[in-house]
This record gives sequence, C-alpha cells and structure tokens, in this order.
Amino acid sequence: MSDELRQILGDTVNRLFTDRVTTELRETAEKGQWPAALWQAVEENGLTLPQIPEARGGAGGSWQDAYVVVNAAGRFAVPLPIAETMVAAWLLSESGLSVPLGPIALAPTQLGDRLKLARDGATWRLTGTASRVPWGGSADHVVVAADGPSEPMVALVAKGAAKVQPDVNLAREPRDTLSWTGAPVAAAAPAGARLPANAAWLYGALVRSAQMAGGLEYLLSQTVKYVSERKQFGRALSGYQVIQQNLAVLAGHTAAAGIAAANAFRAAEGQDPGFEVAVAKVRTGEAARLAAGIAHQSHGAIGFTYEHSLHFVTRRLWSWRAEFGGEAHWAEALGREVAARGADNLWTHLTAR
Repeated sequence: MSDELRQILGDTVNRLFTDRVTTELRETAEKGQWPAALWQAVEENGLTLPQIPEARGGAGGSWQDAYVVVNAAGRFAVPLPIAETMVAAWLLSESGLSVPLGPIALAPTQLGDRLKLARDGATWRLTGTASRVPWGGSADHVVVAADGPSEPMVALVAKGAAKVQPDVNLAREPRDTLSWTGAPVAAAAPAGARLPANAAWLYGALVRSAQMAGGLEYLLSQTVKYVSERKQFGRALSGYQVIQQNLAVLAGHTAAAGIAAANAFRAAEGQDPGFEVAVAKVRTGEAARLAAGIAHQSHGAIGFTYEHSLHFVTRRLWSWRAEFGGEAHWAEALGREVAARGADNLWTHLTAR
C-alpha cells in the first residue's frame, strides 16, 4: 500500500474510532457487553484483515498497514480483539486455510501451554488447555497453534467446542481459559513454511507493541492538554519546570517506543522479525511503565477516578506489558541471541538491519 493509501487508511480508522469508541462503550464492554455494532463497522471498513491477501478475503496490504490499525486501536483503547484477529487470520492464511468473518481468538498465549491435534478418520480433534486467551469465550472462532503427529499445525476451532473458564485482565478485557478434550476442528493444516517457530507468541508480542505505542501517544496528548489547561496558583501547570521535565521524558519515551514498534512491523514483512519484535516489546514495555506514572502524577487525583478517561489506557498498558512476554523475557531473548552470535558481530548485526 502506498503512503497516500496508508494515510487514507489512518484517516478512516481515526474517524471511525473517534465517532464510535466512547466512554460509555468502554464501560459497557467492561461489564461484559459485546460491542457488536462497533465490530460490524470495523469489519465493514476492512480494518480486521489489512495484511491478508485478497485471495484469502483480506485487503491485500502489508504488516505496515496493519500497524496503522493496531496502533489506533491502542490509542483509543478499543475493546475489541482486532489485534488478535489479525494474527489469527495471518496464521490461517499462511497455512493455506480460509479466513472466516467475525472476531477470532488466538491460542495458546502462554509458552507453557501445549495443544495437540490427532487424526480421527477424516477429521482432526484437538486436546489441551490454553490459559489467558483474549476473548477466548466470546470470539466466533479460535485459531490454535498445535502439535500434530509429526509437525506443527494450525487449526480453526468454532465457538462452543471448548470448556470456558472466564477471567479478565486489569483492564477488564476477557482473558479466558479454554479446555478442549477431543474437540473436532473446522479446519487444520501443517503450519505454513514462512511461519517462524512460536509464531503466535512472536506476532502476539508484535501487535501488543503497536497497541502500547498507540496508548503512549494518547497519554502524551492527554497529559499535554491537561497541564496546559489546569492552573495552580494562577499559573498553568505546564509553566512549572518539573512538569516540563516530565513532559520531555514522556515525549522521548513515546517517540522511541513508536519507532521501535513501527520498525518491528516493517521487519515482519521478511522471514525472521524476531530481533525487532524483541526490541519493540522491551522498548514499549519500559516506556509504558514510566509513562503511566508520569501521566497519573501530572493529572493528580482526578486521573485515578473511574469517570476520567485516563485509566482506560493506563490499565491496558499495564496489562499489555505482561502479555506475550514482558521486558525481562524479551531482554533475555536478545541477550542470548547476541551471545550466540559473539560480541564481535553485534555492531555488524545491528547496522545490517
């Protein structure tokens, strides 16, 4: 997609979310009400499958186009599994399977969870438990990365095939435990040749980095707006040096996190984006930790009230940091990769990317 078309995509996403993602919608979603009208609008505008080939029902774009949508979803704290649907659809598409309409959950999301597929005549059956699955109980389908008899496989499972144990994260987004016992699957195939090992985990971290980058942009804009309008002792808060210093720190981390996340989506067009994804997840996670503190400190007590919109984003940032691996996990992965290559090759490896 050209820069011009990507700009149009961004305008479409921002306009839709500005009009539809209200405080009332977020509050009702936190109470368990599925925002069906919003999902329909998102799907009708082609925002759920931007990087999926047209032959598979997608928009025929790239992961860089997907970044525009996922980043905006994080910035507006959209209570929908847009990011998960993108990754799940990509696993299906890369494995030669058709992509269904509707929200799609992704499993497993924990490295220790193992799912198995076994032949039963002409069909495949799924066994195993996946914990903390985003929207696992409410999505129309679940895409699973599972162990087949002789190779990794990808399968599509319809809603209702699993025993569901509901749960939520800090932002009150669904994080359900799904258990299958010989459940029939709608479709299954060997994992596509271009899928890296732990593709669901890796690309889950990728989309979380974009969501966090978007959330950081929101914190920066809202904090700048608040301290510019709020006065203390007859003077705008933005006139105080300590506030200015905090804003500079917040702006710096927001910019660095956004660059790292966007670069990881660029690398996702290639064969192995593992290094860039690890960098992005570490950088956005570190920025989220610092930025949430600065934003709440700058807003004072009002930022902690449920009536204020700030917490819808900060609670998501705190949750997303830990999902698909926190900073410690990905920092260790980076360290192991650097050590394996040897210290003398570090600079060459960095500059080549």
